[in-house]
Amino acid sequence: MRNKKSCSASLVTVAAVAAMLMTGTSAQALPGNSGSADAAAGAIGIHQVSATRAVLNVFSPSMNRVISNEVLHSPDGGPAPTLVLLNGALGNEDGVGWLNNSGVEQFFLDKNVTVVAPIGGRFSFYTDWQTADPVLGSNMWQTYLSRELPAAVDAAYGSTGRRGVAGLSMSGGPALDLAIQAPDVFDAAASFSGCPAPSNPLATAGISAMIAGGLNNPFNMWGLPGSQGWRDHDPSLNVERLRGTAVYVSSSRGLPGPVDRIPEGAIPPFGGMAVEAMVNHCTSIFVDALRRADVPATVSMREQGAHTWPLFEDQLREAWFTTLAPALGTR
Repeated sequence: MRNKKSCSASLVTVAAVAAMLMTGTSAQALPGNSGSADAAAGAIGIHQVSATRAVLNVFSPSMNRVISNEVLHSPDGGPAPTLVLLNGALGNEDGVGWLNNSGVEQFFLDKNVTVVAPIGGRFSFYTDWQTADPVLGSNMWQTYLSRELPAAVDAAYGSTGRRGVAGLSMSGGPALDLAIQAPDVFDAAASFSGCPAPSNPLATAGISAMIAGGLNNPFNMWGLPGSQGWRDHDPSLNVERLRGTAVYVSSSRGLPGPVDRIPEGAIPPFGGMAVEAMVNHCTSIFVDALRRADVPATVSMREQGAHTWPLFEDQLREAWFTTLAPALGTR
């Protein structure tokens, strides 16, 4: 059993979480429509960066805009399963994301999978918001990720029909929620140091503070704290709907360790340590719910890790070999 924190300590942790999470050559034309809101979803262009890396632009009717997606793919072509990698709090809109801050490009070079990392979705929790936000506009990311993007990727690259989704930090819990909301789309889901229990009061406070810190209204997402919307999108309350999905979940107690690759003599990442401790509590709630319901999952609760990119990359590698690759029918 964990010791109960004092109210003041909890508030300090919420503040630390909110502050930390706010700081994550030629074009080939494709058929599609880049204009009207009633146009069908689809790829409207591919910008090839290298033989195995591209940017796929997809028109989203639900959000009435074009979404750019970083793609890692086989140079040989041919159908492959798809893995959607979600970015952190700012959605890689600030240039901080999987392809820029980790070694995933090299890792997936010899893997038979199409990796897709959408650019955008800051503070969105990659869900469909109940109300459009004055700052963020229309957030319909669940619709985009589960309906619009898969069709565009399949058309552009081919597919075996198997798909997985994984997220880190802000997007960890939403990755699991996407698999709950769209079980016909995703065969596997993974959360790396995320919060899969958002309706927990402390988690709700942290999430609301983070969204509000970006001058956005957190109640436009799932309604007021404690409302049904928060419960509907809480993986810890809907674990039974993950039965049959390959699930990986991981977090750390927040202690820095070799996995973080922190340079000797550097100041410890106190903000990251506080965030990781918070999401570890949140992840533990989800893991306890999995075990009570006897829903199979790969669980990696770690002693060390301070919410760093090296930690996220290590979690992804572990998830790939234990959970994602087998579920996607690849290696």
